[in-house]
Amino acid sequence: MAPRTDGLTLALPKGRILAQAIPLLQQAGLELSALAAGELDRRLLHDLAGGLRVLLVKPVDVPTYVEHGVADLGIAGYDTLCEEARDLYEPVDLAIGACRLAVAEPLVRPVTLRRGMALRVATKYPRLARSHYRSLGIHPEIIPLAGSVELGPITGLSDQIVDLVESGETLRQNELREVETILHVTSRLIVHPASLKLKQAAVARTIAALRAAVAARNTLAQSTPRTA
Repeated sequence: MAPRTDGLTLALPKGRILAQAIPLLQQAGLELSALAAGELDRRLLHDLAGGLRVLLVKPVDVPTYVEHGVADLGIAGYDTLCEEARDLYEPVDLAIGACRLAVAEPLVRPVTLRRGMALRVATKYPRLARSHYRSLGIHPEIIPLAGSVELGPITGLSDQIVDLVESGETLRQNELREVETILHVTSRLIVHPASLKLKQAAVARTIAALRAAVAARNTLAQSTPRTA
């Protein structure tokens, strides 16, 4: 039975995660057929069947819309949530968008880490990167980059990078090697704390439906024989 979503607003990340999230949300009973079929135009706000409003935003902006109460729920990566330390409820690990936050460096210029050393690190995640290196007794110079972090060590801007890695192919093509995993990342359902109280029934039904959908998918994956 589909959960009633009357009056709920859901912030969804545009791009790769959206394609993985839609089937799971549909399995949970949310009416997203128009979104799944690509029938919607380029508008970023859509009122769908069942009283559900959907915002399509950049992945990094999802927690902002939820934290400020513009959206009741959203889907955000664990990397973003850890980096920004928002005051949000994370009731369900959706187990989609799996990747890892890792340290990487040039193949031809490996770094030997030692306490107190000078080190330049390029990253989109200054808070997580700084915390990681300080746990090793290193206070690095953090160089924030918004994109193409791999160029940092290639051009000599940095000694190492901290960035998301999925298959590692981008690192290999740029002659970088993965050194260490800092954080395993998946996408999570996030909820505004006030929505848990003000829209308790609708939010609780949606959380329960998504938990059931994730559990059913995991059970199916475990029971499906792997091919050689």
